[in-house]
Amino acid sequence: MKQLDLFNQPSQPIFKSQQSRLTMDSQTFIDWKSQIQNHQQTILNSPGPQQMSLFDLKPNHCDPEQINPFELRLQNWEFFTMPDDGDRTCIYFIIDNALPLLLYVGETKQTPKERWTGVHDCRGYIENYLALNYQYQLKNFVGIGFWWDTPVDRKARQQLEQKLIQRWKSPFNKECWKWWGKPFG
Repeated sequence: MKQLDLFNQPSQPIFKSQQSRLTMDSQTFIDWKSQIQNHQQTILNSPGPQQMSLFDLKPNHCDPEQINPFELRLQNWEFFTMPDDGDRTCIYFIIDNALPLLLYVGETKQTPKERWTGVHDCRGYIENYLALNYQYQLKNFVGIGFWWDTPVDRKARQQLEQKLIQRWKSPFNKECWKWWGKPFG
């Protein structure tokens, strides 16, 4: 076994992070999007489990089974460059409406504009995703939808966010990389 030298750069990468990033070919990219879309369309078109009760309970408006991100009004994903929409908490969804494909689920206690003006890894994923669509001349319309009727309590909002991520398996959320990989990070 060869000992590593602390001062000379190795000719071969030691860690995967040192390797150059490979770009998906056109067919692999299309297949990747199709697999995610198939999962999400199955969720969208399958009725959620119905909880039976002996009592007449008021429906929970924060039920992840009842929140449909594809019904939200979409704005340009670069909304953070536009005038502020107020200082309310929300859950937001990044969607490529050309398919449609839910790419990311997030929550914020700040205004969405404040959350996205700073460092946000998802912005890089979106830019790389858009670049690959452009490279292969694939139609896309990436937008952001806001769900404003979210719990004010941060822990409850984060729990709802996690349930939505697990339900839709949005590929830009790190929790879902085990299913879809991390091609845009």
